[in-house]
Amino acid sequence: MSTAIRASSILPARREEIELHTADGLRLVGELALPADRPPVATLVCLHPLPTHGGMMDSHVLRKAAWRLPALADLAVLRFNTRGTSSVRGTSEGEFGNGVAERFDVAAAIEYAEFAELPDIWLLGWSFGTDLILKYGCDPGVTGAILLSPPLRFSTPEDLTVWAGSGKPVTALVPEFDDYLRPDEAGQRFAAIGQAEVVGVPGAKHLWVGDAETVLDEVVRRVNPAVPVPLPSTWDGPMTTGDASAYADRTVAAFGEPPAGLRRVDQDPAAG
Repeated sequence: MSTAIRASSILPARREEIELHTADGLRLVGELALPADRPPVATLVCLHPLPTHGGMMDSHVLRKAAWRLPALADLAVLRFNTRGTSSVRGTSEGEFGNGVAERFDVAAAIEYAEFAELPDIWLLGWSFGTDLILKYGCDPGVTGAILLSPPLRFSTPEDLTVWAGSGKPVTALVPEFDDYLRPDEAGQRFAAIGQAEVVGVPGAKHLWVGDAETVLDEVVRRVNPAVPVPLPSTWDGPMTTGDASAYADRTVAAFGEPPAGLRRVDQDPAAG
């Protein structure tokens, strides 16, 4: 009998708690989820939103990717907490590096995926995570990047030039009502990466509340195009339920106030 896939649904997968080790000596906690009974076709390495504003490896879109995509799309999903970040999985060593020291975290995640011989590595970042990808993710072992709600706060024009020169595919999913960067401006700024695809998502906001399924469909469309989308909304087979109650305040209120140095679109008319 088919069962509806809900926000807390966990589909079958091989799940392993992992540790990443950075070049500057820190231990980062994470999880690797693999298809339950077959090898993965491709891999998502996930970079979470700003930890000083609630971001972590369990931020809801990344959590749903790990809970669903190994079963629905044959993907490996690697999530981890950047330095100083906490979740139910634990707390990574170190402290927030303001987007600078995190270069070691990105390198450690890519290195782990390569060492584990995970196939076709894609970087999936959300907000702060997109800046980490743009700054530090253009690695020879990486196939491409998918950016959710990119604010382009920490990354520079020089970082975009590196991606442009690589020829690697870059997709930016930009909410129509994003707080920091909306589709029209995103199209202008990502024009520096000739191969970049900017996809405006009607009605969506920065936190993707109510739009996680749309995000997952767009991710799968690019990472494993052999899988039909939209993804199924029901599941025939075993399913467990996760407890996300501990994160309620870190999902909808994570960006209640803009991070220092970053203005909302509605606070700066010139930004829209």
